[in-house]
Amino acid sequence: MVKVFCFGEILLHFSPSGDPAFIGEQNMPFYLGGAELNVSSALANWGMPVAYGTGMPANFLSNTIASYLASKNIDTSAIQYSGDRIGVFYLAQGKDMKNAAVVFDRKDSSFSCLQKGAIDWTKQLKDIGWFHITAISASLSQSATDLCVEALEAATAMGIPISIDLNYRPKLWQYGKTPLQVMPALVKHATYIMGNLWSVEVMLGIKSAVANSMGCTKEALNEAAMESMRQLIALYPKAKCVAYTFRLEKEYYGLMHQDNQVYISKIHPAENVINTVGSGDCFMAGLIYGTEQKYKPAELINFAAAAGIGKQYELGDATTQTVEQIKNRMA
Repeated sequence: MVKVFCFGEILLHFSPSGDPAFIGEQNMPFYLGGAELNVSSALANWGMPVAYGTGMPANFLSNTIASYLASKNIDTSAIQYSGDRIGVFYLAQGKDMKNAAVVFDRKDSSFSCLQKGAIDWTKQLKDIGWFHITAISASLSQSATDLCVEALEAATAMGIPISIDLNYRPKLWQYGKTPLQVMPALVKHATYIMGNLWSVEVMLGIKSAVANSMGCTKEALNEAAMESMRQLIALYPKAKCVAYTFRLEKEYYGLMHQDNQVYISKIHPAENVINTVGSGDCFMAGLIYGTEQKYKPAELINFAAAAGIGKQYELGDATTQTVEQIKNRMA
């Protein structure tokens, strides 16, 4: 099985209850977060070799975190120890990352301040068979974007498959560039692309036929997704696989364009969901895992969707689902 390298910012996710009493009670759970770390954690949990690259300050907290990740079979040798702080975000329990209440405290974090040349990519990618990154890294700073481009160029030169998750966090794009000015230069390297109708519109300029999912039939959503994916692959012909997710009010499923065909997953009920944070990352991890397991396309999109919906019934940012549990959900 190939080794996957996931690169992006590590975060501390503080998750207060919706009740303001948490302040007086001096009680606020926290989780290790970050989209790329969530993918790393899922893959390691499923038995895949995985490395994780990020930036953290050189202090006891970073050392403790790195030791914990290593205990989970995540290779931490690519972590860069520099700068002054780990990024933080605050999101109340049960809320979505797109919720207006999310508070990011990531300015001048160790990761966002990393510079081109900080990482010897030839060395770090020597034994890597898959490189994963997300649009979140490019939203943080110009230096982070430059480093991502450097990494993607190195991976491309080494013939390593690349996946990009086009997750959009509008509050993070604050350094003077829009996603449309930045993301095409990254996406052109990708062989696997994940997103949804509206993140692709914002980041790549491929207009969606529907403004949002409210009041739309699944047939209309699916047709809009298929047309969007066709345009995306025409613009970025290196892409072998494009996958979108739909998280509707009471349903969840995915679509995938591969080998000139579109595959639609089983539609999962999404009621009594307790936590949506990390569900897209779990879906992405499912695509990587299933691809490396040589799943046929229909099984691949169904595995990814089952992993994504399963994550929504777990607390924390990273999944603890087993492969067997995911396959049971597929059935």
